[in-house]
This record gives sequence, structure tokens and C-alpha cells, in this order.
Amino acid sequence: MAEERFLAPGLRAEDDEVERSLRPKTLDDFVGQERIREQLAVALSAAKARGEALDHVLLAGPPGLGKTSLAAIVREELGVGMRTVAGPALERKDMAAILMSLGERDVLFIDEIHRLNAAAEEILYPALEDFRLDIIVGQGPAARTLTLDLPPFTLVGATTRTGLLTTPLRDRFGMTFRLAYYEPAELVRIVVRSARILAVEIADDAAHEIARRSRGTPRIANRILRRVRDVAQVRHQGSITTAVAAEALDLLEVDGEGLERTDRELLHAIAVKFDGGPVGLSTLAASLGEEQDTIEDVYEPYLLQLGFIQRTPRGRTITRLGRAHVGLPPTGPDAGHGADAGRGAGRGADAGPEPDPGTPGLF
Repeated sequence: MAEERFLAPGLRAEDDEVERSLRPKTLDDFVGQERIREQLAVALSAAKARGEALDHVLLAGPPGLGKTSLAAIVREELGVGMRTVAGPALERKDMAAILMSLGERDVLFIDEIHRLNAAAEEILYPALEDFRLDIIVGQGPAARTLTLDLPPFTLVGATTRTGLLTTPLRDRFGMTFRLAYYEPAELVRIVVRSARILAVEIADDAAHEIARRSRGTPRIANRILRRVRDVAQVRHQGSITTAVAAEALDLLEVDGEGLERTDRELLHAIAVKFDGGPVGLSTLAASLGEEQDTIEDVYEPYLLQLGFIQRTPRGRTITRLGRAHVGLPPTGPDAGHGADAGRGAGRGADAGPEPDPGTPGLF
């Protein structure tokens, strides 16, 4: 996963515990996503004033932007209990047992809700709409439906792939929020706050440098901060200066745009091994020794955001900006011009040949 790329296996449990300590506990502590915070604050205040369960909430967006933190904040603000489960692990019987264990106005948080299996999802429909659980007792002609009433509760679902949610499930959420990548100034506030919690002194310029290379993601900013803290503690006097931050980021192989080694290898593979593309996702994954889902969900979104690669019907291509980042000269008839192939305004020099409308897409 993208949020685990800075973790050594032996440090994972310890880092997860530290990560939980860095999460905001209230809406006032939550940095960024101003419109979402404002809307959620109004909804929470109204629900508490009426003594009702909060409407069901869907949180969408890339990993590490605060979906789990917002779910915990909803529970904290309402002063109720919370059950946290992972979508892929839920079977039909598990879903029924969890729903029956919920208390009045409790929060049920389902991570990766787009990966719920169909049987578990069908149980949710009457539970979300009518707070009712339908259980089939018996088999064949003797089968009958037993209906159990559930206390009002709030489902908070988190997803990185909104398009994979079924329409009946998506329509049952009263509020849908899509979290966006953070601005550097917001990440600086997060880094400074986290450094204070970790009891480590950090220079303003060092906080800006960490924020600039964090890919717009608070979780990555906090993970980098912890690794920088290690370098400051082991090689220096414990304080994080600009020089210490630069040394640690160099050790982590995080460049000025926040790209890591695998990101740069992906760009280099498209540009050199496949002559700028287009190259199919399966071919690219095999050449890098990575899973297709990992490339599509972890590496590509940020490279697309930077305008370093393009997705075309025939596969991936590298843009002029992408070639420049890995130190390769531009190619093609527009190499000497300032056309930006990564902005998506048209087909740049590196976009490859025009796709054949009859050719099946390779991605």
C-alpha cells in the first residue's frame, strides 16, 4: 500500500501505534478539507440537538487523507461506541452479528466498503434504510423470514474506488464527501503539530521541506517525519534542522517532487524499455515485478497528477515532463517547443501513435 512504503517490517507495529497517536481527535484539530469539516460540523450539531443518529456518511478519496480519522471524530463528537471492520473480510453471517451488536446511535465504520461481497451488502440495505435485519430461517419450502429491529446507527464507509460501489449502496448514504489532496501549507501545519506530539524540535524550513515532498498526503508526511526524526536522533543532536531533513530525505530516496525509487523506475521503464509507450498495464507490471493493482492504485495517481504520464486506450505513455524528471531529453517533433504534454490539453510529443478505435484497450 502507498501508506506503508516508508515502513520496515520490524517497525510496522510500533509505527501504527505512533500513527494513531498523531491522528486528530476533534474537528477543531483536523487540518484541511475545510468545506467537509464545515458540513460535517453542522450535521453533527443537528443530530446531537435532536438526539438522533447521524445520517450515513460515505468518505471517498485516495489513501492517507484522513477518512479513518474523520470516522473516529464522528464517534468522538457523538459520544457513542464504534465498530471498525474491513470490507473484504466481511461475510454475510459476520455482517448480521455486527449489526445486532450495535448500540443506540453507534457508529459502524467499514473500510474499503467497495470490496464488500454481494451477500453481506444485501443485508445492509434494510438495515441502513429501515434499521431492520432480515434473517432467513430454514431451507426450501419451510424457509421463513425473521425480522429483527435494530437500534438507529450511523454507517461510515470509506472507499478509494467510488466507481466500484453499487448504485443501491451508494444511494443509501445521506452524505458523501470526497477528500482532496492537501496543499503544502496545510501539510506544514500537520508536520508541526505531529512534531510537537512526538516531542521533537523542528525548524520551519525543515517542516516546509517535508511537507513539499509528502505527495499532498498527511499520512505520508507523518511517516516521513518519523523517519527524519530517527536520522536526527541517531546521527545528530535530535533536533530536525533543514540540513538534517535534506539528509534524511536523501537517505529515503524521496526526491524534490515526492517520488520514490519505484516511481522513478516506472517512469524510466516507460521511457527507455518501451520507447515512451504506449505500454499496457500488464506488461508494465511484469517489467517492474509489481502487481497491476499496485501500479494503478498506488503509483499512477500521483504521477498522473504531476502530469508525468498519460493513460491512453492503448496503454501508458510518458510525457515531456516525465522524461525531464528522470533526466532524459524530450523526443518527437515537439521536443524543442514548450508544449506541455502532461497537462492533458491535447496529445503531446510522447503520447504515442493515435489509438485504433477498434483495438481493445490494454488497461
